[in-house]
Amino acid sequence: EIKETLGTGGYGQVYLGQHIDNPDKKVAIKSLQHSIMDDRQRTFLRTEIALHTHLSGHAHIISLNHVVKERDWTHVMLECGLEGDLFEAITDRNIYSANHNLIRKVFLQLIDAVSYCHARGVYHRDIKPENILVFDKGHTIKLADFGLATTDPISKDYGCGSTFYFSPECQGDFARESNRVGYATAPNDVWALGVILINLATGRNGWRLASLKDDSFRAYLTDPDFLLKILPISRDMARILKRILCVDPMRRIGLDELRERIERCKYFT
Repeated sequence: EIKETLGTGGYGQVYLGQHIDNPDKKVAIKSLQHSIMDDRQRTFLRTEIALHTHLSGHAHIISLNHVVKERDWTHVMLECGLEGDLFEAITDRNIYSANHNLIRKVFLQLIDAVSYCHARGVYHRDIKPENILVFDKGHTIKLADFGLATTDPISKDYGCGSTFYFSPECQGDFARESNRVGYATAPNDVWALGVILINLATGRNGWRLASLKDDSFRAYLTDPDFLLKILPISRDMARILKRILCVDPMRRIGLDELRERIERCKYFT
């Protein structure tokens, strides 16, 4: 039974539904209209459903419960997050400010979710607070929205994702300068985690775009301590960020080492 409309997007609507036999059990129903999609978008939809189904069941990934396909529509039934997303939790409710234990707790959950994806050959490519839902008053988070996910370890889709969160190699400046063809998708996800860690700890961003066109990012490239100077972060966190936000993706920290460092970090600000 559909109770209300949660949102409207370019390809359809998202509804709040509940089970008729169990009204306390809520679901989010993503209804997508085929006629307003081109072939590429329909391919993305099929890929999203397949990859999300493959990953569903992890404690920190939103569950995909059921898919109903009709001639003109596809309806995807997902675990519902009525407490909103991580962006709202950070900016509107200020849940994580100066709460070091909670920052550590939810960031480790996010690392676990991304590690699970990578271990199964899936790279998200759009990790950002808006694609992370919160539960238990901000104590639990779950990764959502696999619309841009890929199984390709190397991608040529430059600019794929959201500008604040994709890596410099995904943005494409350095690729053009070095004649690289494609970028590694696993380190690109790790870069996004670094930006989210800044969001959690400070409620801010270090720059708008990891590009040579961005003044703040250029300053970061020339001064390794730039983030420590402009953001209210601890020295321990600054050292972690240097490893996550390493411009060379081959030298960027891996998820296992990142988890160990976050576990050892006592203060983030």
